[in-house]
Order: sequence, then structure tokens, then C-alpha cells
Amino acid sequence: MDQTQKLLNLIGLAFRAGALTTGEPQVLKALAAHQLKLVIIASDAGTATQKKLTDKTTYYHVPIHDDLSTEQLTQALGRPRKIIGVNDAGFAKGMVKLM
Repeated sequence: MDQTQKLLNLIGLAFRAGALTTGEPQVLKALAAHQLKLVIIASDAGTATQKKLTDKTTYYHVPIHDDLSTEQLTQALGRPRKIIGVNDAGFAKGMVKLM
């Protein structure tokens, strides 16, 4: 199993464990509340969305990852999403290792 598939499996597991925040408004709110350890944005998300999230994550010192497509994120979560925030430090650490 390759690293990307392991990462997608871990994202799915974190989602089922309730350790993720999904959707742009929710992720932005959680960022402002210092609840996120990692942000994952789809590589094919809009330019304005990518810039907004990159600016916010830089401001709040949260790592951001953008190597996965919307299709891959949707497959991992079972629902269409372009933006995911990871609330749990353990899951975030595991995901960063796989990136």
C-alpha cells in the first residue's frame, strides 16, 4: 500500500473518530479558535479559496497540505469535501509523517 492510500485511510479513520472539521466556514472558525493542528485543502480547490486558507494557516501557524485532489478527499470521507481541518494532534502527526 502506498503512502497516499495510507494517508487517505488515516483521514477516513480520523473522520469516523470525530477528529476532523470539514467545510470552509467550519475550518476557518476552528482555525480562529486555535483548534486545528493541520489543514488539508484539495489541490483542485479554487485559487481564492487556496489563498484565503494559506493566509489564515500562516497567520495561525498551522501546517497546510495540498497534494490530494477533491476526488481523493471525497473517497476518504465518503462525502464531497475540499477542505479538512484536523483537530487531533495524534492524527495530525501521523498524517504529516505520511505526506
